[in-house]
Amino acid sequence: MNLNKVFVIGRLTADPQLRTTPGGQSVVTLSVATNRVWTGKTGGRQEEAEYHNVVVWGKQAEVVSQFLTKGSTIFVEGRLRTRSWQDKQGQNRKTTEIVCERLQLGPRPMGARDGGRPTQPAEDLSETKPPAMKPPVEEEIPTINLEEEGSGEIKPEDLPF
Repeated sequence: MNLNKVFVIGRLTADPQLRTTPGGQSVVTLSVATNRVWTGKTGGRQEEAEYHNVVVWGKQAEVVSQFLTKGSTIFVEGRLRTRSWQDKQGQNRKTTEIVCERLQLGPRPMGARDGGRPTQPAEDLSETKPPAMKPPVEEEIPTINLEEEGSGEIKPEDLPF
């Protein structure tokens, strides 16, 4: 039995750039950063960042290019693929990347809804007492089904957020 499956949750290191193949297929290449934190032998906190190259195809590539920017959180499920080529100097090169099969967009930063406008009116800060803290509201991250037949173009009003 063989298995080639990768799950990565991280942040984009740059804005996604949508390209189109000569055959008309949409493709986005991303770099996703993940962090690992652990306690070292001396008891000190250690941290390390890992960078993953991700390739997203088709409608998912269009969604990524439309809704994500540098720093956005993304969940990627896919498989590893290693490609080989020869560069202009004749050197053999290799790269390993994640080919995205499914993805989920992470939570948006505060105030990002409705084009960056706050969702609630600003409070009057002229009062002498500090404003009451509201508990954070956890919202479920929606999943977009891209495998439906005849769905046509992706429109912002079709997305559940």
